[in-house]
Amino acid sequence: MISWCRLSCVIAAALIAPFAGAQGFPVKPVRVILSVPAGATPDVTARLVTPGLAGALGQPLVVDNRPGAGGLIGAEIAAKATPDGYTIFISSPGALTILPHLRKVPYDTLRDFAPVGLISVGPFVLITHPALPVQSVKDLIALARAQPGKLNCASAGNGVANHLALELFKQMAGVNITHVPYKGAPQAVTDVLAGHMDMTFNSIAPIIAHIRTGRVKVLGVASAKRSSQLPGVPTIGEAGVPGYEAENWFGMFAPAQTPKPIIARLNEALVKVVRSPEIQKQFAALGAEAVGNSPEEFAAFVRRDMEKYAKVVRISGAKLD
Repeated sequence: MISWCRLSCVIAAALIAPFAGAQGFPVKPVRVILSVPAGATPDVTARLVTPGLAGALGQPLVVDNRPGAGGLIGAEIAAKATPDGYTIFISSPGALTILPHLRKVPYDTLRDFAPVGLISVGPFVLITHPALPVQSVKDLIALARAQPGKLNCASAGNGVANHLALELFKQMAGVNITHVPYKGAPQAVTDVLAGHMDMTFNSIAPIIAHIRTGRVKVLGVASAKRSSQLPGVPTIGEAGVPGYEAENWFGMFAPAQTPKPIIARLNEALVKVVRSPEIQKQFAALGAEAVGNSPEEFAAFVRRDMEKYAKVVRISGAKLD
Protein backbone atom coordinates (compact mmCIF):
# COMPACT_ATOMS: atom_id res chain seq x y z
CA MET A 1 0.00 0.00 0.00
CA ILE A 2 2.81 2.37 0.94
CA SER A 3 4.73 1.62 -2.24
CA TRP A 4 1.58 2.21 -4.32
CA CYS A 5 1.08 5.60 -2.64
CA ARG A 6 4.66 6.53 -3.34
CA LEU A 7 4.29 5.46 -6.97
CA SER A 8 1.10 7.51 -7.27
CA CYS A 9 2.91 10.57 -5.89
CA VAL A 10 5.77 10.11 -8.36
CA ILE A 11 3.36 9.83 -11.30
CA ALA A 12 1.37 12.85 -10.13
CA ALA A 13 4.54 14.90 -9.73
CA ALA A 14 5.69 13.92 -13.23
CA LEU A 15 2.37 14.99 -14.70
CA ILE A 16 2.23 18.26 -12.79
CA ALA A 17 5.85 19.31 -13.32
CA PRO A 18 5.51 20.52 -16.93
CA PHE A 19 2.42 22.57 -16.05
CA ALA A 20 4.08 24.04 -12.97
CA GLY A 21 7.09 25.00 -15.08
CA ALA A 22 4.85 26.53 -17.72
CA GLN A 23 2.95 28.62 -15.21
CA GLY A 24 5.89 30.97 -14.63
CA PHE A 25 7.31 30.69 -18.15
CA PRO A 26 9.55 32.35 -19.15
CA VAL A 27 11.93 33.21 -16.34
CA LYS A 28 15.03 33.72 -18.51
CA PRO A 29 15.90 34.86 -22.05
CA VAL A 30 14.55 32.85 -24.98
CA ARG A 31 16.83 31.89 -27.87
CA VAL A 32 15.45 32.36 -31.39
CA ILE A 33 17.25 30.19 -33.93
CA LEU A 34 17.28 31.27 -37.58
CA SER A 35 18.71 29.09 -40.33
CA VAL A 36 19.75 32.10 -42.42
CA PRO A 37 22.42 34.83 -42.13
CA ALA A 38 21.67 38.27 -40.72
CA GLY A 39 19.89 40.45 -43.25
CA ALA A 40 18.13 37.64 -45.11
CA THR A 41 14.34 37.86 -45.38
CA PRO A 42 13.61 35.41 -42.53
CA ASP A 43 16.03 37.38 -40.35
CA VAL A 44 14.26 40.63 -41.17
CA THR A 45 10.91 38.99 -40.40
CA ALA A 46 12.13 37.65 -37.06
CA ARG A 47 13.51 41.02 -36.02
CA LEU A 48 10.16 42.65 -36.81
CA VAL A 49 8.37 40.53 -34.25
CA THR A 50 10.99 39.74 -31.57
CA PRO A 51 10.84 43.14 -29.81
CA GLY A 52 7.09 42.79 -29.34
CA LEU A 53 7.45 39.17 -28.27
CA ALA A 54 10.02 40.15 -25.67
CA GLY A 55 7.57 42.66 -24.27
CA ALA A 56 4.68 40.20 -24.28
CA LEU A 57 6.75 37.45 -22.62
CA GLY A 58 8.59 39.71 -20.22
CA GLN A 59 12.01 38.34 -21.18
CA PRO A 60 14.61 39.19 -23.85
CA LEU A 61 14.64 37.20 -27.09
CA VAL A 62 18.15 36.51 -28.37
CA VAL A 63 18.43 35.93 -32.13
CA ASP A 64 20.92 33.17 -33.01
CA ASN A 65 21.71 33.00 -36.75
CA ARG A 66 22.86 29.51 -37.78
CA PRO A 67 23.01 29.52 -41.60
CA GLY A 68 24.32 26.79 -43.85
CA ALA A 69 23.38 23.71 -45.89
CA GLY A 70 20.15 25.24 -47.17
CA GLY A 71 18.84 25.78 -43.66
CA LEU A 72 19.64 22.28 -42.44
CA ILE A 73 22.13 23.40 -39.77
CA GLY A 74 19.77 25.76 -37.97
CA ALA A 75 16.82 23.38 -38.27
CA GLU A 76 18.81 20.49 -36.79
CA ILE A 77 19.96 22.60 -33.84
CA ALA A 78 16.37 23.65 -33.16
CA ALA A 79 15.00 20.12 -33.51
CA LYS A 80 17.51 18.75 -31.00
CA ALA A 81 17.21 21.57 -28.46
CA THR A 82 15.79 20.93 -24.99
CA PRO A 83 11.98 21.12 -25.28
CA ASP A 84 11.45 23.63 -22.49
CA GLY A 85 10.32 26.68 -24.47
CA TYR A 86 13.65 28.48 -24.18
CA THR A 87 14.61 27.64 -27.76
CA ILE A 88 12.29 28.54 -30.62
CA PHE A 89 12.80 28.38 -34.36
CA ILE A 90 11.53 30.89 -36.92
CA SER A 91 11.60 29.40 -40.39
CA SER A 92 10.38 29.76 -43.96
CA PRO A 93 9.47 26.75 -46.17
CA GLY A 94 13.06 26.12 -47.30
CA ALA A 95 14.46 24.09 -44.41
CA LEU A 96 11.23 22.42 -43.33
CA THR A 97 8.86 21.71 -46.21
CA ILE A 98 11.16 21.84 -49.27
CA LEU A 99 14.61 20.57 -48.29
CA PRO A 100 13.40 17.22 -46.88
CA HIS A 101 12.15 16.32 -50.38
CA LEU A 102 15.48 17.16 -51.99
CA ARG A 103 18.01 15.52 -49.68
CA LYS A 104 18.32 13.43 -46.55
CA VAL A 105 17.97 15.61 -43.45
CA PRO A 106 18.62 14.70 -39.78
CA TYR A 107 15.13 15.70 -38.65
CA ASP A 108 11.50 15.00 -39.47
CA THR A 109 9.52 18.21 -39.94
CA LEU A 110 6.21 16.74 -38.78
CA ARG A 111 7.67 14.70 -35.92
CA ASP A 112 10.50 16.82 -34.51
CA PHE A 113 8.89 20.26 -34.39
CA ALA A 114 5.91 21.63 -32.49
CA PRO A 115 4.21 24.37 -34.55
CA VAL A 116 3.52 27.53 -32.53
CA GLY A 117 1.95 29.82 -35.11
CA LEU A 118 2.12 31.26 -38.61
CA ILE A 119 3.69 34.72 -38.62
CA SER A 120 3.18 35.90 -42.18
CA VAL A 121 2.47 34.86 -45.75
CA GLY A 122 3.77 36.72 -48.78
CA PRO A 123 3.15 35.75 -52.40
CA PHE A 124 5.63 35.58 -55.19
CA VAL A 125 4.91 37.72 -58.24
CA LEU A 126 5.59 36.70 -61.82
CA ILE A 127 7.64 39.37 -63.57
CA THR A 128 9.10 39.59 -67.06
CA HIS A 129 11.43 41.90 -68.92
CA PRO A 130 9.39 44.68 -70.59
CA ALA A 131 10.58 43.62 -74.04
CA LEU A 132 8.99 40.18 -73.78
CA PRO A 133 5.94 40.35 -76.11
CA VAL A 134 3.32 39.42 -73.52
CA GLN A 135 0.83 41.48 -71.53
CA SER A 136 -0.77 38.81 -69.38
CA VAL A 137 -0.35 35.35 -67.94
CA LYS A 138 -2.49 33.96 -70.77
CA ASP A 139 -0.18 35.62 -73.31
CA LEU A 140 2.83 34.07 -71.58
CA ILE A 141 1.26 30.62 -71.61
CA ALA A 142 0.41 30.95 -75.31
CA LEU A 143 3.97 32.06 -76.14
CA ALA A 144 5.51 29.25 -74.10
CA ARG A 145 3.30 26.67 -75.82
CA ALA A 146 4.18 28.08 -79.25
CA GLN A 147 7.92 27.98 -78.44
CA PRO A 148 8.51 25.06 -76.04
CA GLY A 149 11.68 25.48 -73.98
CA LYS A 150 12.66 28.78 -75.60
CA LEU A 151 11.57 31.06 -72.74
CA ASN A 152 13.87 31.07 -69.72
CA CYS A 153 13.11 31.72 -66.07
CA ALA A 154 15.73 32.75 -63.50
CA SER A 155 15.59 31.52 -59.91
CA ALA A 156 17.59 31.94 -56.72
CA GLY A 157 18.96 28.41 -57.12
CA ASN A 158 18.02 24.79 -57.68
CA GLY A 159 15.40 23.55 -55.25
CA VAL A 160 14.61 26.90 -53.65
CA ALA A 161 11.10 28.27 -53.26
CA ASN A 162 10.94 30.40 -56.39
CA HIS A 163 12.37 27.56 -58.48
CA LEU A 164 9.54 25.33 -57.27
CA ALA A 165 7.09 28.18 -57.93
CA LEU A 166 8.19 27.90 -61.58
CA GLU A 167 7.89 24.12 -61.59
CA LEU A 168 4.38 24.32 -60.14
CA PHE A 169 3.46 26.91 -62.79
CA LYS A 170 4.80 24.67 -65.56
CA GLN A 171 2.84 21.69 -64.26
CA MET A 172 -0.44 23.55 -63.83
CA ALA A 173 -0.20 25.63 -67.03
CA GLY A 174 1.11 22.76 -69.16
CA VAL A 175 4.11 24.65 -70.51
CA ASN A 176 7.82 24.02 -71.05
CA ILE A 177 9.97 26.89 -69.75
CA THR A 178 13.72 26.55 -69.20
CA HIS A 179 14.90 26.99 -65.63
CA VAL A 180 18.14 28.92 -65.06
CA PRO A 181 19.41 28.79 -61.45
CA TYR A 182 21.43 31.64 -59.94
CA LYS A 183 23.22 31.92 -56.61
CA GLY A 184 20.55 34.13 -55.11
CA ALA A 185 17.44 36.14 -55.93
CA PRO A 186 19.21 39.51 -56.39
CA GLN A 187 21.35 38.12 -59.20
CA ALA A 188 18.32 36.54 -60.85
CA VAL A 189 16.36 39.80 -60.75
CA THR A 190 19.38 41.75 -62.05
CA ASP A 191 19.51 39.60 -65.17
CA VAL A 192 15.77 39.97 -65.77
CA LEU A 193 16.21 43.76 -65.49
CA ALA A 194 19.07 43.57 -67.99
CA GLY A 195 17.05 41.45 -70.42
CA HIS A 196 19.33 38.43 -70.15
CA MET A 197 16.46 36.42 -68.62
CA ASP A 198 12.82 36.48 -69.71
CA MET A 199 11.15 36.09 -66.34
CA THR A 200 11.35 35.17 -62.68
CA PHE A 201 9.18 34.66 -59.61
CA ASN A 202 10.13 36.94 -56.72
CA SER A 203 8.83 38.38 -53.47
CA ILE A 204 7.17 41.77 -53.81
CA ALA A 205 9.22 43.97 -51.47
CA PRO A 206 12.64 43.75 -53.23
CA ILE A 207 11.18 44.55 -56.68
CA ILE A 208 8.25 46.89 -55.99
CA ALA A 209 10.32 49.93 -57.05
CA HIS A 210 11.24 48.25 -60.36
CA ILE A 211 7.58 47.44 -60.96
CA ARG A 212 6.51 51.03 -60.31
CA THR A 213 9.17 52.47 -62.62
CA GLY A 214 8.36 50.01 -65.40
CA ARG A 215 11.76 48.34 -65.41
CA VAL A 216 9.96 45.01 -65.14
CA LYS A 217 6.48 43.94 -66.17
CA VAL A 218 4.38 42.15 -63.54
CA LEU A 219 1.88 39.63 -64.92
CA GLY A 220 0.38 38.12 -61.80
CA VAL A 221 0.44 37.63 -58.06
CA ALA A 222 0.83 34.04 -56.86
CA SER A 223 -1.72 34.14 -54.05
CA ALA A 224 -5.40 33.34 -53.59
CA LYS A 225 -6.29 37.03 -53.39
CA ARG A 226 -4.77 40.20 -54.79
CA SER A 227 -1.99 42.00 -52.96
CA SER A 228 -2.73 45.30 -51.23
CA GLN A 229 0.63 46.49 -52.60
CA LEU A 230 -0.42 45.74 -56.19
CA PRO A 231 -4.23 45.94 -56.20
CA GLY A 232 -4.41 46.34 -59.96
CA VAL A 233 -2.46 43.14 -60.65
CA PRO A 234 -4.56 39.97 -61.00
CA THR A 235 -3.71 36.76 -59.22
CA ILE A 236 -2.18 34.11 -61.45
CA GLY A 237 -5.25 32.02 -60.66
CA GLU A 238 -7.67 34.57 -62.08
CA ALA A 239 -5.27 35.44 -64.91
CA GLY A 240 -5.17 31.97 -66.43
CA VAL A 241 -4.03 29.21 -64.04
CA PRO A 242 -6.93 28.49 -61.65
CA GLY A 243 -5.86 27.35 -58.20
CA TYR A 244 -2.24 28.39 -58.59
CA GLU A 245 -0.58 29.64 -55.40
CA ALA A 246 3.11 30.04 -54.59
CA GLU A 247 3.79 31.88 -51.37
CA ASN A 248 6.67 32.40 -49.01
CA TRP A 249 5.68 32.02 -45.36
CA PHE A 250 7.34 32.44 -41.99
CA GLY A 251 6.35 30.64 -38.83
CA MET A 252 7.42 29.88 -35.29
CA PHE A 253 8.24 26.38 -34.03
CA ALA A 254 9.48 24.80 -30.82
CA PRO A 255 11.16 21.41 -30.41
CA ALA A 256 8.72 18.50 -30.27
CA GLN A 257 7.66 17.49 -26.75
CA THR A 258 7.63 21.10 -25.57
CA PRO A 259 4.80 21.14 -22.97
CA LYS A 260 1.48 22.28 -24.42
CA PRO A 261 1.02 25.04 -21.81
CA ILE A 262 4.32 26.56 -22.95
CA ILE A 263 3.28 26.27 -26.61
CA ALA A 264 0.03 28.02 -25.67
CA ARG A 265 1.95 30.79 -23.89
CA LEU A 266 4.25 31.34 -26.88
CA ASN A 267 1.27 31.33 -29.24
CA GLU A 268 -0.61 33.83 -27.09
CA ALA A 269 2.34 36.23 -27.26
CA LEU A 270 2.84 35.66 -30.99
CA VAL A 271 -0.81 36.28 -31.85
CA LYS A 272 -0.86 39.45 -29.73
CA VAL A 273 2.18 40.85 -31.53
CA VAL A 274 1.39 39.73 -35.09
CA ARG A 275 -2.19 40.99 -34.97
CA SER A 276 -1.23 44.41 -33.64
CA PRO A 277 -2.02 47.25 -36.11
CA GLU A 278 1.61 48.38 -36.22
CA ILE A 279 3.00 44.97 -37.17
CA GLN A 280 0.17 44.40 -39.65
CA LYS A 281 1.14 47.70 -41.28
CA GLN A 282 4.84 46.81 -41.41
CA PHE A 283 4.17 43.46 -43.06
CA ALA A 284 1.78 45.04 -45.55
CA ALA A 285 4.58 47.42 -46.56
CA LEU A 286 6.66 44.34 -47.38
CA GLY A 287 3.86 42.90 -49.52
CA ALA A 288 3.00 40.26 -46.94
CA GLU A 289 0.04 39.47 -44.72
CA ALA A 290 0.60 39.09 -40.97
CA VAL A 291 -1.41 36.07 -39.78
CA GLY A 292 -1.09 34.83 -36.20
CA ASN A 293 -3.12 31.59 -36.12
CA SER A 294 -3.39 28.70 -33.66
CA PRO A 295 -0.84 25.87 -33.29
CA GLU A 296 -3.39 23.43 -34.71
CA GLU A 297 -4.10 25.61 -37.74
CA PHE A 298 -0.40 26.12 -38.35
CA ALA A 299 0.28 22.38 -38.05
CA ALA A 300 -2.34 21.69 -40.74
CA PHE A 301 -0.82 24.46 -42.90
CA VAL A 302 2.67 22.91 -42.64
CA ARG A 303 1.33 19.46 -43.49
CA ARG A 304 -0.37 20.79 -46.64
CA ASP A 305 2.84 22.60 -47.63
CA MET A 306 4.82 19.38 -47.22
CA GLU A 307 2.39 17.52 -49.44
CA LYS A 308 2.42 20.25 -52.10
CA TYR A 309 6.20 20.35 -52.39
CA ALA A 310 6.51 16.58 -52.31
CA LYS A 311 4.35 16.45 -55.43
CA VAL A 312 6.13 19.32 -57.19
CA VAL A 313 9.58 17.82 -56.56
CA ARG A 314 8.48 14.35 -57.60
CA ILE A 315 6.93 15.46 -60.89
CA SER A 316 9.58 18.05 -61.81
CA GLY A 317 12.60 16.02 -60.72
CA ALA A 318 14.01 19.16 -59.08
CA LYS A 319 17.52 18.73 -57.71
CA LEU A 320 19.84 20.67 -55.44
CA ASP A 321 23.04 22.22 -56.81
